[in-house]
Amino acid sequence: MQYLSNVSTLKLDAKACTGCGMCVKVCPHEVFAISNKKAVIVSLDACMECGACKKNCAFNALEVRSGVGCAAGIIIGTLRGADASCDCD
Repeated sequence: MQYLSNVSTLKLDAKACTGCGMCVKVCPHEVFAISNKKAVIVSLDACMECGACKKNCAFNALEVRSGVGCAAGIIIGTLRGADASCDCD
């Protein structure tokens, strides 16, 4: 799945990354992969900015403004009883 191109706030600090692979495990859209013992972003436009990667990175190698992307739109719509949508069609 792809959202809007080149708008994700996700950033990876390769120097801080240890290659533990936690981001790969928790990302629901396979945004990350491990290459040469480090995480790499393989599909930035698939990031829905849910924040799971940042919350689970023990090395502070990830930054993302969760709550501003598609995940926020879906959650807010659901909480308000409206159609859950991120308007990324």
